[in-house]
Amino acid sequence: MLTETAPDNSLAIKAKQLQQHIKGKIIFPEDENYHTEKAIWNGMIDRCPAMIVQCANTNDVLAAIQFARANNLLVSVRGGGHNVAGNSVCAGGLMIDLFKMKSIEIDTENNIAVVEPGVIWRELDAATIKYGLATTGGTVSDTGIAGLTLGGGIGWLMGKYGTACDNLIAAEVVTANGERLIANADNNTDLFWAIRGGGGNFGIITSFTYQLHPIEQNITGGMILYPMEVAKEVFQHYREYVKNAPDELMSYSGFIVTPDGLPVTMIFPAWMGAKEEAEKYLAPLRSFGSPLADMVGEMPYIQLQSALDAAAPKGLRRYWKSGYFTALSDELLDIFIEHVAERPSLLSPVLFFHIHGAIARKDISFNAFAHRRDQWDADIISQWIDPADDEKNIAWTRKLWKAIEPFTDSVYVNHLDSDDGNDRVKMAYGPNYAKLQAIKNKYDPENFFRLNNNIIPS
Repeated sequence: MLTETAPDNSLAIKAKQLQQHIKGKIIFPEDENYHTEKAIWNGMIDRCPAMIVQCANTNDVLAAIQFARANNLLVSVRGGGHNVAGNSVCAGGLMIDLFKMKSIEIDTENNIAVVEPGVIWRELDAATIKYGLATTGGTVSDTGIAGLTLGGGIGWLMGKYGTACDNLIAAEVVTANGERLIANADNNTDLFWAIRGGGGNFGIITSFTYQLHPIEQNITGGMILYPMEVAKEVFQHYREYVKNAPDELMSYSGFIVTPDGLPVTMIFPAWMGAKEEAEKYLAPLRSFGSPLADMVGEMPYIQLQSALDAAAPKGLRRYWKSGYFTALSDELLDIFIEHVAERPSLLSPVLFFHIHGAIARKDISFNAFAHRRDQWDADIISQWIDPADDEKNIAWTRKLWKAIEPFTDSVYVNHLDSDDGNDRVKMAYGPNYAKLQAIKNKYDPENFFRLNNNIIPS
C-alpha cells in the first residue's frame, strides 16, 4: 500500500542520491520555492508532498517512478496543474512534476505535432498557428495538453475534428513497472485505446503526437450579452437554432457577470469555417432581441483560444459540479435562472458548451471517450477569493447541483471534483468502464497511478 504520510528523514538522503542521476531538480518543503512550485490552478488545493521531482526528460520520469516504488510513496503527476480536483498534488508523497518538459516539434509535411507533457495549450497553439495548423484544444489557454487530452479534450474545434484525444495518433508511455512503451494504432493498441479518454490511470505520457489540421489564422466569433430578464427567451431561441448547426458553428453560452458587476445572459458563437460564410450562420443568433452588447467579429484563432482566460485565473478558490444534458428544457432553464440569481460570488459562471458534429459521430468504441451524441456539457463553476466564504459557495453549488442532477445522465471526466465518488467516475467512463478496468489490470494492477479519476483494478 502506498503511503500518504510524510516519510522519515532518511528519504532526504536517498533523494539527494536520486538528484545525482537525474537532469531535473528535486524540491523539498524547506526549499524557498517549495510553496510556489506546488501551487496549482485551484487555490483550494493546499496539499504538501514530501518532495517534488521536476523532470527534464523521460529518463527522469522513469527514475522518479522507480524511486517512489522503492520507498513506498504515493505518487501524483502534474502536467499543467489545471484540474479542479487537484489530483496533481499529493499529501506526503512524491509529486512528479512534468511542467518543465516543454518541447514542441512541428512536422509541416505530415501535419503532425510531437509535444511533451508540460506544454499548455497557449504554447501549442502559438507553435502550430504560424503554419496555419491547429488541433482540438482546451478553451482556457493555460490548461495543460496532457490532462485535457487524456480525459477526452472538448474544445472549439471538436465539431470539425473531434476531441483532443481523437487527434492523438501516438504516445510514449512510462508504465507503473518502469516500462517505456510506444502506443499507437500498431503498437500496444489496447493501451493506445485506453489513454484516449481513460485519464492518467495507465502510466505517465512523456510524448504526445497529434494530428494537425489546416485552419484560418482568423475566425469569426464573440460574446453576445443580454439582460437576465430575457434569459429564458434567449435560450429558447438559441437552443432551437443550434439543433441543426453545421460542424463549423460552435458555441458556449450561460450566465456570467460583466467586469462592472452586471449579471448577464451570454451566447458566445464561433464560426470555424470559411470566412465568407460566417455572417450567414451567425446572423440568426446576432439578430435576436435587443442585446446589451454584440462583440462578434473577426479575431485571431489564438485570441478565441484565450477568450475565457480572464474569467479563470490561477489561484481562485474553486468548487465545481458538472453533467451532460440532452436538452436545455424550459424546466431546466427555470432552475438555472432561479439559482443563478442567488449565487454568493459574482466570479461564479454557469456555462453550457454545445457538443455536436464530428465528436458526436464517432462510435463509442473508437476510443475510451464514450460521450458520442449531440448534447450539452453544463458546468457550475464556483469561484471566490476568501477562505471564509468556502462554506456558502460550496453550499450554493451543491444546492443547484441537487436540483439539476436528475436531468443529467453522465459527466465529462475532466470536470469531476474531488468529492465525486466512484459511481460518478464510472458514469464518466460510461459503457467503456469494463474494458478500461481490464486494461488497468494489465498495465497497473497495483493501482500505482491512483491520484486521478480512478479506475480501480478488479
